[in-house]
Amino acid sequence: MNQSLQFDEELIKRYDKAGPRYTSYPTAIQFDENFSTEQYKSFCEKSNLTSQAADKPKPLSLYFHIPFCDTVCFYCGCNKVVTKNRSKAAPYLQRVFKEIEMQAKLFDDNRMVDQLHWGGGTPTFINHNEMQELMDTTRKFFALHDDDSGEYSIELDPREIDRSGVSLLRNLGFNRVSLGVQDFDPTVQKAVNRIQSEEQTLTVINAAREFNFKSISLDLIYGLPFQNVDRFSKTLDKVIDASPDRLSIFNYAHLPKMFKPQRRINENDLPSSAEKLEILKVCLDKLSEAGYIYIGMDHFAKPNDELAIAQQNKTLYRNFQGYSTHADCDLIAMGITSIGSVANSYSQNFKTIESYYESIDKEELPIFRGVELNADDLLRRAVISQLICHFGLQFNDIETKFNIQFSEYFSQELDNLKFMRDDGLISIDQHGIQVLAKGRLLIRNICMVFDFYLNKSEPNRFSKVI
Repeated sequence: MNQSLQFDEELIKRYDKAGPRYTSYPTAIQFDENFSTEQYKSFCEKSNLTSQAADKPKPLSLYFHIPFCDTVCFYCGCNKVVTKNRSKAAPYLQRVFKEIEMQAKLFDDNRMVDQLHWGGGTPTFINHNEMQELMDTTRKFFALHDDDSGEYSIELDPREIDRSGVSLLRNLGFNRVSLGVQDFDPTVQKAVNRIQSEEQTLTVINAAREFNFKSISLDLIYGLPFQNVDRFSKTLDKVIDASPDRLSIFNYAHLPKMFKPQRRINENDLPSSAEKLEILKVCLDKLSEAGYIYIGMDHFAKPNDELAIAQQNKTLYRNFQGYSTHADCDLIAMGITSIGSVANSYSQNFKTIESYYESIDKEELPIFRGVELNADDLLRRAVISQLICHFGLQFNDIETKFNIQFSEYFSQELDNLKFMRDDGLISIDQHGIQVLAKGRLLIRNICMVFDFYLNKSEPNRFSKVI
């Protein structure tokens, strides 16, 4: 697979509009509050039947949302509870334990958990005993791997964990970590209220290596206050020296109407669009020179990383945690605001602590909305997934799986793609679509052509593509 990129500033400016990140299709905007827990349970039954009919039981993926943060980062758009009161974690976890038990009853016991993820918030807000209890409870009700063959990951804030904490996480079964860095520059850190020393970050990275974590990923954000090419280049050089297996370099989406903490960021301090593009170009150049492969959608990986290998093997997948290597798993989501994917459905838990507690205390699943995917949704999801994960698709693969004639079913979409073809973003022939070097940074735009719902959605609900 050709992984080359071409940075075309004129094209990027022309195509730089708001659009979904396609961690799901349909996106969460299409979720309906009429979706019931009974519907969810019926999809769990369908999932079990599919698993029973397969050569071996269909594996599971578990996601746990730990919403608490000690301090608020002004750029953050995550669902979180900001508090310095650590005792608030205990009543939350007690409800999560109940949810684990309720969810486990809906799935066959022989379905192994191939993937597990703790996200947030700050998962390490909870103390060591609470971490142990959460994992023990999960093992009690679900079949976790004991041989380190599962993909068990956790998001870390280096300000919230030390070497002993990293050791504990490894002993609990985690084998992959993702660290939030954003930027090492002190001026930028102060502007976004995230003071995090290089020493704190490197201590966690070194500990993860010491305890043989399989993958270390770092998250950066460009477009924050006071960032410029020179400052971000220095951060990037330090990150490259730290040699993580994966990197996510996100474009900061300033949406203060949607995310209250962002109102504390002075818009006059944000870099210009031209400066942001220069920062992006520097990132692409430096990471390419350092040997990283562009996976897509702000993600980079070393050539021997599982994400890069999965992309080469055409097994890469995309879900609510980003790119993944486990397309065959049903995703069970637990905790507030978490989103799961079971059989041909998506479902989301209540977004507030109060509603979540009320539902769990009534011994009811805390699902408040979701969507059942129709035949067209499944077809378009497959098309978008192929494009966003593998930068291309073969018409025959889609036609065989969905019993359609691609050129007829998507005649309007293919016609709409012609201007992208003329701009050199893609090539199209009778066999399929291939995303070219100029088009890889604009993959969201290409996917948007196949999005049935996009024109019916509010454009300000999405971030800019670059």
